[in-house]
Amino acid sequence: MSSTGVSRNIVILACAISAGIHGALVPEHFDEGAWPGLGFVAATVLLAALALTLTVRPTTGLAPAAATAVFAGLLVSYALATTTGFPLLHPDPEPVEDLALFTKAIEVVGLLAALQLFAGGRRAVVATFRQPKGTWT
Repeated sequence: MSSTGVSRNIVILACAISAGIHGALVPEHFDEGAWPGLGFVAATVLLAALALTLTVRPTTGLAPAAATAVFAGLLVSYALATTTGFPLLHPDPEPVEDLALFTKAIEVVGLLAALQLFAGGRRAVVATFRQPKGTWT
């Protein structure tokens, strides 16, 4: 299997695990309020859609870039939620928990694999537009 295939599989797995955990925590976050609950629903839907897209249409379109953005956004959101609070979604800082740290570790691995997948896709596009060697005749 190519390194692109391995990276894609890692991103799919990270998306699926993170989506499952976020989905399981939706009811708990709706108990805190509508905005935190909706934030977890959005994360679940985005992650599940990315896992499905990368499974059905590997590395085509914007999926690698979207996965990179979603993982980065989730990591930054959590950093804000645990330090200063996140406006609307989590106005007060929340405590750091083991499940959250596990989820963030999975997302970091997913982010790194998504970056590699995204960079590999960009190299492939650039390679197709290079001028051939020699001169035009």
